[in-house]
Amino acid sequence: MLVPLEWLKDYIDVDVDAAEFCERMIMSGSNVETVSWPGEDIENVVVGRIVRIEKHPDADKLLICAVDVGAGGAVQVVTGAPNVFEGAIVPVALHGGRIPGPLHGHPRGEGPVKITKGRLRGVESDGMLCSAGELGLPDKVIPAAFRDGIWILGGDWAPGTRIAYALGFTDCVVDFDITPNRPDCLAMLGMAREAGATLKKAMKYPETQCEDEISEVGEYISVEIKKPELCRRYVARVATEIKIGESPWWLQTRLIQAGMRPINNIVDITNFVMLEYGAPIHAFDIRQLSGNKIIVDTAPAGTVFTTLDGAERRLSEDILLINDGEKGVAIAGVMGGLNSEIEQDTVTIVVEAANFNKDSVRVTSKKLGLRTEASARFEKGIDPNLCGTAADRVCKLIQMIGAGKIVKGAIDVYPDPEGEHTVDVRASRVNKVLGTDIAEGDMADIFRSLEMKVAREGGVLKVTPPTIRRDLNEEIDFVEEAARIYGYDRLPVSIPKGSTEAGKSRERMLKDLANDIMCALGANEVQTYSFVSPKGVDSINLREGTWERDFVKIINPLGEENSVMRTILTPNILEVIGRNFSRNIKAARAFELGNTFNGGIIGPDGLPAERDSMAIAAYGPAESFFTLKGMVVELHANLGVHGLKFEAETECGTYHPGRCARIFHEGAELGIMGEIHPDVCERYDIGARCFCCELQFDTVMKHANVEKLFKPLPKYPSVPRDIALLVSEDTPVETLRKIIAEEGGDILESVELFDVYRGKQVGDGKKSAAFALVYRSADRTLTDDDVKKVHDRVLLALEDKAKAVLRDM
Repeated sequence: MLVPLEWLKDYIDVDVDAAEFCERMIMSGSNVETVSWPGEDIENVVVGRIVRIEKHPDADKLLICAVDVGAGGAVQVVTGAPNVFEGAIVPVALHGGRIPGPLHGHPRGEGPVKITKGRLRGVESDGMLCSAGELGLPDKVIPAAFRDGIWILGGDWAPGTRIAYALGFTDCVVDFDITPNRPDCLAMLGMAREAGATLKKAMKYPETQCEDEISEVGEYISVEIKKPELCRRYVARVATEIKIGESPWWLQTRLIQAGMRPINNIVDITNFVMLEYGAPIHAFDIRQLSGNKIIVDTAPAGTVFTTLDGAERRLSEDILLINDGEKGVAIAGVMGGLNSEIEQDTVTIVVEAANFNKDSVRVTSKKLGLRTEASARFEKGIDPNLCGTAADRVCKLIQMIGAGKIVKGAIDVYPDPEGEHTVDVRASRVNKVLGTDIAEGDMADIFRSLEMKVAREGGVLKVTPPTIRRDLNEEIDFVEEAARIYGYDRLPVSIPKGSTEAGKSRERMLKDLANDIMCALGANEVQTYSFVSPKGVDSINLREGTWERDFVKIINPLGEENSVMRTILTPNILEVIGRNFSRNIKAARAFELGNTFNGGIIGPDGLPAERDSMAIAAYGPAESFFTLKGMVVELHANLGVHGLKFEAETECGTYHPGRCARIFHEGAELGIMGEIHPDVCERYDIGARCFCCELQFDTVMKHANVEKLFKPLPKYPSVPRDIALLVSEDTPVETLRKIIAEEGGDILESVELFDVYRGKQVGDGKKSAAFALVYRSADRTLTDDDVKKVHDRVLLALEDKAKAVLRDM
């Protein structure tokens, strides 16, 4: 919201400089985005009056103008502008002056442009006549008549007057960032109300009472609302004997400073009142209203409507239209129709001040791809009680500038008037929340400064906010009001109070521990988006009909690549690996611990299942299936999950056949790991062997046990035995380990694989697996006979169950 300080002073006495004003407004909760000084790059530019124009003797397109610039007399200026005429009041940049630029017809440069005397085709030129753009105005606010020529100024300015004064560039323009819950601040009066409370100044409201009204409004127009749920109030007033022309200079400059282009006096007044009150206004030429009727109703399906911008728009049946007796004349809350716009010969107008449903306007604006100053205000919610005052203000301004005569009365259809509501605010509660000690009377004054009604009843303030403050509904809302007007900078600073017994949940602790373990294993943590493309599961060769394809679809996605919620992390982490490989990173280890979502499983709360997953990926000369397996085993061991089982998997297309395993613990599947299939690597532009694992981390956490129990050191010595077993190549090593563990009984303390050999010495189709066994008893020293008895049983079971033959070490 652009707020020219000079305009704000029409409603409130701002007796501080711009810097202090902005600082105090920030401290009272108004967020200042920028502060600009429109005239800061303008020097030695004055108002001039063209007294004589002659043709240039050597250039058909140049004119020699004698320009009265006040005390300095007349200066000679050569110009190529076609729109100048004798008597025109124009901006003149004199020798040594500066303008923001750029010069007309030249590319925009950096910084202001210095003007000096010179000769144009042999004729002396003592300065330059300026266009609006050369004085720093953006294209969107330059009046259409002067976009390609010299700016012909309105008003009767004395030659020599500083141009900054004539344009109203004597003060700054503050751009406030207005939050969606404060539509009342999308208005000059709203910001004046905030400034008044901040600076402790009284408001001066604009005049709205018209005098010498003629006739009766009922003779001109009738209004019917057929959809009261979409149009809460409709006020129509009529002005006749309209004289269309340029607005007074003060009105044009107010609009320009606030970022709007002057068009003509009637349109300018409606825009001025919208900026002043925050209530959009529209004006219709009554000649174009068939039957002199206004009917508010939704559009018939398939209606084609031409808006003021000349575009044809096809309307759906839920879009609200302003109709006359035969056709639509405006899209409610968004834009008027080309068939009822104000024209040069318009004589009688209908002034519309209405209140439309914010959701309806928002949906309409989005469907049509049409967002206007009006829709931006309506879609945030506007007080319907503003309609009558805003319509009266339009009529007052029409009368004030002599643009027409006002018809007496108004058509006001308001079937369900909005009343005020009162909220109990406990002064003690406000002080407790803020940590302050504001007296009850001072607190009441704070609320009154914001134009609220306050009654005091035994420590409770009965506060009634104006209906324009639609954000004030509960006691806590008034706590915030008290805090910001009291001053955020004055609130005491204290250490938060609370129990020191609170700590992390078990899940959070396990996740933090897992992150630390993975970092200690040399992996870098990554974080990727939860919004993914549904094509990701195709890239990793997942079959049709698998649960990984049960996506949760996003209703309003940014695009196809972000249209669903991820079900697994593997596609995401492979993208990370591929990106690193493409940037010539020789080796990498990465992991991500994050949420995944399954649309095929609906929980008791009616929402799709959400679970924790962990993906680990690595590539590089030193990486292999077994380095990844080592990381997985070490991660689980540090989480207290021991005795993992790895079972070969050949059905998953993501991984290389024969180099993939599923991970189990006590019968529960924890995840899958292996070497990524070469076709998948190629899709992700990974030109090296890549190894990946995805764990169902929520299941891992169920099995985790990080409680540390004291166990005394063993009192009795251990007896080690190493064995090498010759078995078929098809026999899993895990099968051998499991047989040894089962037959070893209570005295087998540990069994570890330490070597696997394949080669000529064992023959084709065979392999040698070497294990280190440790025997120990907790209550006695084992004898050779004790160990031999169990060890022989182990070897016999291996031969019987796995056809394993003992090799010489």
